[in-house]
Amino acid sequence: MSQASQIAHAVAALRRGGVIAYPTEAVWGLGCDPDNDEALAHLLRLKERDPAKGVILVAGRIEQFAAWLEGLPLELHAPLAASWPGPNTWLVPDNGRSHGLVRGCHDRVALRVSAHPLVAQLCEAFGGPIVSTSANIASEPPAMSANEVRAIFADGLDAVVEGELGGLERPSTIRDLATGQVLRS
Repeated sequence: MSQASQIAHAVAALRRGGVIAYPTEAVWGLGCDPDNDEALAHLLRLKERDPAKGVILVAGRIEQFAAWLEGLPLELHAPLAASWPGPNTWLVPDNGRSHGLVRGCHDRVALRVSAHPLVAQLCEAFGGPIVSTSANIASEPPAMSANEVRAIFADGLDAVVEGELGGLERPSTIRDLATGQVLRS
């Protein structure tokens, strides 16, 4: 199947409330529609992830986060624009747009604009951000290939978009936008 066909298949799965796997900059990721209750719950069950932790949203371009950034003071837009696209996840104050399972027990939402071309194409085809969380069972190492993803999650996925990792050795840096504090480097 061509990459365009795989992306189309993955987008159809996302729109049906499915969970997909795809390569990111450093590890394989799992994704779903960030507004779909059942998809979010299914993804968290697959990973055995504590819902209180929340998940990251990834977009292909900053404009796809317009609804999440609405009301954010203008001076706080500069760090985002300067670091995106790239391996930088920012914890942004939630303006009420984020689903509770995306935010977890936090008052902030984790946002990243990916520099990975396949992730950008996927978000563009979907028409907005998707969930991006490492493809692993909680506390286990993340999958580094499509074959590992399939071995871990077997029939729990609705689509796997084949592709190469982005060449980074570590997942994105996570920073708090309000304080600049680095939470994961």
